[in-house]
Amino acid sequence: MLGVRAAVRAGRYAVVFGSGDDWMAAVSTYQRLIPALNPHPPASVVSDALDKVRLAEHAAAAGLSTPVIRDANEAGVQSWRGPVVVKSRAHWNPGQTRQTRMEARTYSTISAAEPRIRDLQAAGAHPVLQTPIVGRLSALIGIFDRGRLTARVQQESTRLWPTPNGVSTRAVTVPIDESLVSRAEQLLQGLGWRGLVELQFLIDSANTYHLIDLNGRFFGSMRLAETARPGLIDLWGRLTLGTEHRGLPDGVPGLRYAWTAGDLRRAIVERRGGYIRDVADTLHWAATSRHSVWEVSDLGPTIELIKARLSRRQHSADTTTGLFVREREVSGSSAERDMRA
Repeated sequence: MLGVRAAVRAGRYAVVFGSGDDWMAAVSTYQRLIPALNPHPPASVVSDALDKVRLAEHAAAAGLSTPVIRDANEAGVQSWRGPVVVKSRAHWNPGQTRQTRMEARTYSTISAAEPRIRDLQAAGAHPVLQTPIVGRLSALIGIFDRGRLTARVQQESTRLWPTPNGVSTRAVTVPIDESLVSRAEQLLQGLGWRGLVELQFLIDSANTYHLIDLNGRFFGSMRLAETARPGLIDLWGRLTLGTEHRGLPDGVPGLRYAWTAGDLRRAIVERRGGYIRDVADTLHWAATSRHSVWEVSDLGPTIELIKARLSRRQHSADTTTGLFVREREVSGSSAERDMRA
């Protein structure tokens, strides 16, 4: 946090936003060390929201369904039957200085999942077991303040990468489900949440919403939410600064989002209707959608991402031939994640 504190003082910034789960948790945990406002809830609230087990407990109390989830300890592993999703219980803990985020993976049996469980443990993470839910990925987004969710946007994803536990490569805004909002507000009130929130659900064949995640920071399809409900993020900032507001109406349904790079990778693997047809459909969707890092009037993020990609490839080629060029060490995947998170 010393670097963050120095940057705040040098730039005279008023607010520090955490761009990922780990940074959001760290900003709240070490708020007293940062000479700027924290837009996120208190550290104890963030901890409960990011802990998959505790979040499921809060969801159950609010009448929301969740997948069955338990710790991947010896008893949990031995008693598990059937397919299983393995994921980290949380992505950050106080005092942690390196990222241990490892994405969720699905396995047909608990035996097949055991190497992944050991990998998570070796990385310093706390693995949990979760029942797979086959269904559509959905999200409910808004600003939660004084017991109400305002500037509401609801969306559903039609494509993911990696499949089946990846992030949205395509999404579309849909009408607000008032019943879902009512239970979500009970959840957020019980947590003690305040500010931006994106609740992620999987919708099964019976049209039941199963809560799987809570994001309280910038997320990949934020451009879609901000386009559907302009002023969403501005409202979050005003709430943090203590500016009076009257809330905002719901977002517009029918708008599209695309993460084209991920969608093209998906098309290469899935080949829905054939390789050429899937790629063509991906490009057509991209032409009529909002994008995570692509904007004609602001090409900076896209240019930096391309440079990082090219630099990483060059570094890989140099390493293969026995050369090591320190100046070219750039983590392309990290750059892409930071710009989409």
